[in-house]
Amino acid sequence: MNSMTGYGKGTAARDGRELTVELKSVNHRFLDVSMRLPRILSCIEDPLRAAIGRRLSRGHIDVFVNYRNTRSDAKTVRVDAALLSAYVRAAKEANTSLALTDDLTLSNVLRLPDVTEIVPADEDTDALVSLAVEAADTAIDAMLVMRKAEGERLKTALSIGVDHMDAFREQILARAPFVAEDYRRKLNERIEAVLNDTEIDRARLATEVALFADRCCIDEELVRLKSHIAQFRTYLESTEPVGRNMDFIVQEMNRECNTIGSKANDAELTNAVLGCKAEIEKLREQIQNVE
Repeated sequence: MNSMTGYGKGTAARDGRELTVELKSVNHRFLDVSMRLPRILSCIEDPLRAAIGRRLSRGHIDVFVNYRNTRSDAKTVRVDAALLSAYVRAAKEANTSLALTDDLTLSNVLRLPDVTEIVPADEDTDALVSLAVEAADTAIDAMLVMRKAEGERLKTALSIGVDHMDAFREQILARAPFVAEDYRRKLNERIEAVLNDTEIDRARLATEVALFADRCCIDEELVRLKSHIAQFRTYLESTEPVGRNMDFIVQEMNRECNTIGSKANDAELTNAVLGCKAEIEKLREQIQNVE
């Protein structure tokens, strides 16, 4: 079992190029990859998404990329000759009218605004993509280690929670057969208290108790709840992403508990149902972070 929370960082370097990928993930219903890349790195966006999609199935993933090119041909300096000529002409005209000292040298004019421009060389797309995928795989490896460790903690918490819920189900199962009998006894006592010595129609009383027993029968719900709990425990041991499946099973558990609660005309049963629903809510919160 893996969590959807994690962090990973990977770096790949080759031929004077170094690219670092950092990944940060939190829970999300689907796989949602968010990255903003400078124009020079736009070629690596699709390969990065594909690399992440091959190994992660859920979570919001923030992607941060840093790139350095230390090659000698990484940048070139371009001189705007037309602008430089305009500067020189303007300087000479000013010197004619103002008789200023002429210190017009190459080093001086190259410092004038916009005369020189540093131009990045065209990047090798294949080299960038190769570095990006390599760095991403390293980052994903590190992230998966963290997500697995957090997933083990989630698995332990979920296992304890489903055990508690199963204990409440056992309480309900043990109490359910006595609900109709208690209803018959209490109904008989109330009738006798009202009618005193008047003879009670036992057949009518038996019919009323039978109708009540049918209305409050929760055998089917308990069987389905037991099945859901068994399925949930199977998911706990799965090596595949099971977060969505668990979320669905928990919804079904909650539905069965609601039905049992609506039929339970008994304080002890009601308390057990409330305890069961409380555990379901805890499970639901934990599952939101399961991949």
